[in-house]
Amino acid sequence: MQTARDKIRELRALHEDGLLSQQEFDSRKNAILDAEYAPPGGINAPPPVRQGTEIGLMVGQEIGPQNRRYKLERLIAQGGMGQVWQALDLATQAELGHSACVAIKILPPQLTMSPTHAKLLIEEATQARRLAHEHIVRVYEWAQDPATASYFIIMECLEGEDLDSLLAREGPITLERAAQLLAPVAEALQYAWDKHRLVHRDIKPGNVFVTQIGEIKLLDFGIAARARSSASSIGLEAPANSGTAGYRAPEAGVHQGEPSRALDVYAVAVMIYQMVEGRMPFDGVRTAALHPSQPAALTGWQWKVLQNGFALDPAQRPGTVAELLDQLMHAKGPTPQEVAAREAAERAEEKQRQQQLDTQRKANAEAAAAAQLIRDRQRREKEKADRAAAEVAKRERKDALRLQLLERRAADAEKARLENEEQQRQALQAKAAAAYRAEQQRARAAIAARTEAELAALLPSANSPVADAEGVLRDRYRDGSGTGPDLVLIPTGRFQMGSPEHERKKAMEAGSQKPWLDRETPQHWVGIEQPIAMGRYPVTVRQWREFVEATDWQPQGQFNWAAPGFAQADDHPVVGVSWHDAQLYLRWLTTMTGQVYRLPSEAEWEYACRAGTKTAFYFGDTISTDLANYDGNYSYNGSPKGVYRQGTSRVGEFPPNPWGLYDMHGNVWEWMQDVVHDNYDGAPNTGRAWEEGGDQGRRILRGGSWLYNPRYLRSALRNGFSAALGNDIVGFRVARNLI
Repeated sequence: MQTARDKIRELRALHEDGLLSQQEFDSRKNAILDAEYAPPGGINAPPPVRQGTEIGLMVGQEIGPQNRRYKLERLIAQGGMGQVWQALDLATQAELGHSACVAIKILPPQLTMSPTHAKLLIEEATQARRLAHEHIVRVYEWAQDPATASYFIIMECLEGEDLDSLLAREGPITLERAAQLLAPVAEALQYAWDKHRLVHRDIKPGNVFVTQIGEIKLLDFGIAARARSSASSIGLEAPANSGTAGYRAPEAGVHQGEPSRALDVYAVAVMIYQMVEGRMPFDGVRTAALHPSQPAALTGWQWKVLQNGFALDPAQRPGTVAELLDQLMHAKGPTPQEVAAREAAERAEEKQRQQQLDTQRKANAEAAAAAQLIRDRQRREKEKADRAAAEVAKRERKDALRLQLLERRAADAEKARLENEEQQRQALQAKAAAAYRAEQQRARAAIAARTEAELAALLPSANSPVADAEGVLRDRYRDGSGTGPDLVLIPTGRFQMGSPEHERKKAMEAGSQKPWLDRETPQHWVGIEQPIAMGRYPVTVRQWREFVEATDWQPQGQFNWAAPGFAQADDHPVVGVSWHDAQLYLRWLTTMTGQVYRLPSEAEWEYACRAGTKTAFYFGDTISTDLANYDGNYSYNGSPKGVYRQGTSRVGEFPPNPWGLYDMHGNVWEWMQDVVHDNYDGAPNTGRAWEEGGDQGRRILRGGSWLYNPRYLRSALRNGFSAALGNDIVGFRVARNLI
């Protein structure tokens, strides 16, 4: 009987001969795999009845909500968990910051027919978005198509083949090759458990992808389940029967308090048997009576380890996939052929050893007398040599003691010299430190005096607030209940807005795309004609809560600013606020203080961020996670990798720029007043907001965020986002008119 792998091998031969297109090959291969691993009831079992439009997709079709459209280009795969398409990102490339070429997994309607299942899939897709590992396919976002009511997940697009295709092409492989292919899978599963308490639950060859350059990627964490304790088990878990027939552990159909890593160990053990033997270990439903035969490629010890891997009792299995692979590779017991060959060699060696022993006895007897004479002569010579050596050793010890005395005296003198130099160095350092502190005090006093003088000229009223010793301005509420955000005076001046060519080259070396960099051109001079005050920090959670409680504001979207998915204190920047929400806050703050508050213009923000600098960041052309909050798994222009905090940090945690502004790089994207334009052609050069033309539905973002890599944190970089949406990486900073 022809197996599924034989059929796929024939299809690949037709494709390589040019008789089948890539799309036709993928379609037929997926149909064979669906038939091989069909769930109970068969692949032709009718889908459950649901309201809404069933999936009917074709090349060139656009899907997604109005502001997030994707154009389908090629069907990559299809199966029980839906269809996977290569697609072109049409609408949100600027917001998401990834390549326009993406993979979209469109879930079948029967998986989301109930609100419970839909919520589960949304939660798991959101969780998968946080899985940042080199051996896990990156998930960017999820969305729902209003035309078909179908949910889909936007993912990293890969080039290569899955393990099903590789095995169909190569046939059975060695245990060493199998372990090499599965070691990255073990690393990915360990990361998912350590970082997020996730179990994959659907490990199979079709979910292990080998890229064209040999990288291994683990796919489809969409049904992964997060471990929850019994005290906090409120909410949804993945379905108990998640997984694929043949690879699903027997206990997967039984309700469990929390998902077990033994499920993934069982599936990987079945895969190893399949990879080295060329067939599945169990033909039907797994029972205690089924005992697969030992693969010829495994020793007895290795077979025992693999049997433990897919044992019926989860307690008998190794704790993790990494432990299973390690035990297999170290269980290198001899094969029966090796044992027989070794025993024969030992018998031959024993016979030869006995012959040699007899010959040696005879030779020893003949040489015994002569050896004794030689030993006596050697003993006498040794005694004579020992006496001479004792005399030499005595003289050497005397010379060594004299040398040690001289070295000790020299060391004492050197120690005294170094101590004297250290005392002098410390005295110079203390003097320099005192001078530096004095200079800093003079500089702060000068800045405060200058700021107070400028504010006095701008705000002549006797009741107007003034800057404190650090140059910080605070407006009192008219009802006396508090003060507004801390402000820093931004003087007038001119600067070159945008990025120079050499900076764009460095950004492209770090992975930036040319369409992104074109937005920063042409570089042009801008004059900031009116002095303003700008928020020292982004608006904080405490300041936003004060506005919410005072106005009974209610969010319009689904995002909850008070629970963004990571820990936030009162002094963290608020997130999840749309551009329109920020405008409501600014109008409220204007009413409370009697001063005019607004969002900064894009030109004002870049001018204030640079603070007179011309480098990629206000602290230079390199960056580290000691200076800003971003994804430290990436580097820029030779800078070191660092930490990835996976959420916002407290405002003011990192050093300020020369004008006293904090968090201008990283932490959260900040809303600007400007409308999104493709580049600076026609931009005003007076520092005012550019609100004419452009994409009126979107507004400019600046500064980068905790989720993005460092090339997005440059002073010149521009981003844009829908003004009506909130996000867990977007906040804002206030500006205040002074005249």
